Parts: sequence; C-alpha cells; structure tokens
Amino acid sequence: MTDDLTDDPTDILTDDRPTTPSTIAVLGPGGVGGLLAALLSRAGHRVVCLAGDATAEALRAGGITVRSAQFGAFDARVETDTALRRPVDLCLVAVKHTALEAALDRVPAEALGEGLVVPLLNGVEHLAPLRERFGAGRVVPAAIRVESTRTAPGVIEHGSPFTEVDLAGPADRLAPPAALLTSAGVRVRVDADEDAVLWTKLAFLAPFALLTTRHRLPIGGIRTERRAELAALVAETTAVGRACGTADLDADRILARYDAFPPEAKSSMLRDAEAGRPLELEAIGGALLRAAERHGVPVPVATRLVAELSAIR
Repeated sequence: MTDDLTDDPTDILTDDRPTTPSTIAVLGPGGVGGLLAALLSRAGHRVVCLAGDATAEALRAGGITVRSAQFGAFDARVETDTALRRPVDLCLVAVKHTALEAALDRVPAEALGEGLVVPLLNGVEHLAPLRERFGAGRVVPAAIRVESTRTAPGVIEHGSPFTEVDLAGPADRLAPPAALLTSAGVRVRVDADEDAVLWTKLAFLAPFALLTTRHRLPIGGIRTERRAELAALVAETTAVGRACGTADLDADRILARYDAFPPEAKSSMLRDAEAGRPLELEAIGGALLRAAERHGVPVPVATRLVAELSAIR
C-alpha cells in the first residue's frame, strides 16, 4: 500500500489510449501491483505477474480478486511466472523497498527488450540502482497515490476512491506508458521534473509513516493528539524537499491533506509494523535524513523519530 493525496494534477493524459493490447510485467503483485495488474488485465492487456512460487501458483489458480471503493468488485485473470522470460512493453516495479534487491533477480535486463521500467516505490533513492541495472534511459521516475492492501495472495482491498500516478520525463516519451495506465482507469500526470515527482510524495509520506508508526495511531489520532509534532515534521520535510529542488512544497497544503484523510487511515509502514513485517524505515526516514545532511537542513524531529523507530522495530 502507498499513502497520499494530491492537489488537482495537470497534464492528465486521458484520451490517447492504446488501440492494441500491450504486454505488461508486474514485479510484486501485492496491494499496489496486484491492483494495477488486475486493472490492466481488465482493460484487455496481457499481464504477467512476477512473484515467488507460492504467490505465482495462487494467481495461476485463482487470478486476482479486487474489492475497490473506486472500481467496484471484479476478478481478473493474469499470467504468472517467477522470472521475466520474454520482452514486455512495460515493467511495473511494485515491491517494497525492503524486498527490492532480491526481487530484481526476477527481471533480467536482457529479457526486457525495449520495455520501460516504472518503479512505484516509496522514497527517492531507488532510481540509482535501477538505472545502473537497466540503463538510465529505461527507468521512468514515478510516484503512485493509492490506498490498496493485499489481504491474501491474489486478494486486493482498494480503499481509496482514487488511483493516481505521476511519471517524470518528456511528455512525448512517456505518452505510451501513460496511455496504458490511463486505459486501465488510472489517473496519470506527466511532469518533466523527477525531483518534484519524488519529493512531493516523500514530503507528505514521511510524516504520515513515521508518526503513525512511532505512536501506533491512525492519522486521526496523530492530527489531534500529536498536532504540534506533525506540523513540526511537515515543516522539516518540506524544507528538505525545497533544498532538493522542489520549490513549490507548502507545509500548510500538506497539513490540509492530512485533515482530509479519514481518521482511521493508517500508513503502510504502520500496517507493516502491526503485521511484524520489515519496515521501509531506511527508504523513507533514512532517505530524508541523508538528504537533510547533504543540504545542511536541520531535522531534529525526523532524526528523533527515526532513532526511536530503529530502536523498537
């Protein structure tokens, strides 16, 4: 699951939809990857989900069942494999950052053909290793905003009334993947600035993830019981994001987004903590601290929270 809301995006590609089916690989058919795989399959595309033996077998037998606040309930058939074996038009990388290194063994660079790689991960530091592996021109920086959870292999609960993806790069180059995602019902924006795409999300996600996980509270409890701490942390994350080149980050606007969340909403990091799964602390909190250090931005609240979470996880 990923967690975010957005201001109304611009440059939405909604009408340039592909006229022939495409082939898409989805690495990690969990909450996000499983939802996108099902939507793309329902739109008529060939979808190959790449996963471990148990998950691949479950998807092969039963497909993907989606219960969605946005798209309703539906079932979708997908192909499955434990590794990519033939070229695709697009490869969506939707694993957790904690599983990325091992999961990439399922996608040999030579098997991709001319396909683009679109990582839908939290954080800002995953692009370098992906570009080293696949080539800079093949990796498209991206961010997704959706609340979606895998409750069992092939069973997806999509709780948010939105599914939105930002792609970073030249609009003409990204028109094909944008059209693919749009054809499946995803709202897509193309932005030339990759720092803006990644930091707009992280500046929102880091306070949500760190505070809900540290205090074991949903967002409603954070914004009432921990309001001052939330405001201070948002001020820090937006300051770091601006130092990294995203000039239009606004702390008040981000706080307003939290206020619009259902009070029971939990971050994916909190859900991982409750389930005893590894936390994406390095990808979210660690990345924030390293960027702050590079740019000389003081982040005392973030530093304390990352240290406390490191000690108790």
